[in-house]
Amino acid sequence: MIDLLLEPLTYGFVQRGLAVTLVASIVCALLSCWLVLIGWSLMGDAVSHAVLPGVVLAYAFALPFALGALVFGLGAVALIGGVRDTTKLKEDTAIGVVFTSLFALGLVLVSVTPSQVDLTHILFGNVLGVSGQDVLLVGVSGALVAATLLLRRRDLTLYAFDPTHAHAVGISPRRISALLLALLAVTVVVALQAVGVILVVAMLIIPGATAYLLTTRMARMLVIAPVMASACAVVGFVASYALDASAAGCVVVAQGLVFTLAYASVRVRGHLRTRQVAVVHARVS
Repeated sequence: MIDLLLEPLTYGFVQRGLAVTLVASIVCALLSCWLVLIGWSLMGDAVSHAVLPGVVLAYAFALPFALGALVFGLGAVALIGGVRDTTKLKEDTAIGVVFTSLFALGLVLVSVTPSQVDLTHILFGNVLGVSGQDVLLVGVSGALVAATLLLRRRDLTLYAFDPTHAHAVGISPRRISALLLALLAVTVVVALQAVGVILVVAMLIIPGATAYLLTTRMARMLVIAPVMASACAVVGFVASYALDASAAGCVVVAQGLVFTLAYASVRVRGHLRTRQVAVVHARVS
């Protein structure tokens, strides 16, 4: 078992891939705590899909893919806010229109530039093909996002629970919302290298949802989510090596299994607590 765990780490490309996945998992897990509380899971889905045209164009013009992804990620956020604020459409409708249109544009660009762009790598990631420069870029970007989230965690948490009270104490909900959306766009760029466009949304939802099932205290969520995501990153990498399967897919499957266990545990505890209350009532009566 120890050999199975250590053997993959003897390869440089596995070390780089695991480093990128760990950084992406931790940053996504931290951000997912607020996305779940605010109800912005669909926003994470939108931004992760909307960056596809930027990634394709960056590859086509031999530019850093992170640059194209960041530009379109921030552009998608601005478009969603603009459509929402200037029409009578609700936010979920604006999100659906913008992200589906941009994702479709990305597919069109992929179809007309097949020789320059590998659709599989864009959609599902190419974590075992990352370079040392990619590791540095992801590490720096991830550290900046994580530091910002932790330094502003009180303002972000107050905004998540009660925007009206946040405004009353001098915190601008509009600025906090813009900050959170910008961090979401950067986080998507960080995670794209590890798991691709489609699976990013899972890493932005599952850790926070799992932590929220287990506790209602934000401080504990900010510990449970990244620890769970980091463990799943390691387990997913080992499983992908043993099964000769997709590393990104195995990481997300591991997160899904942990969520299932957490859900089952909560349901069992709730059932036992209900039975205990019923027994106490029966004895009293």
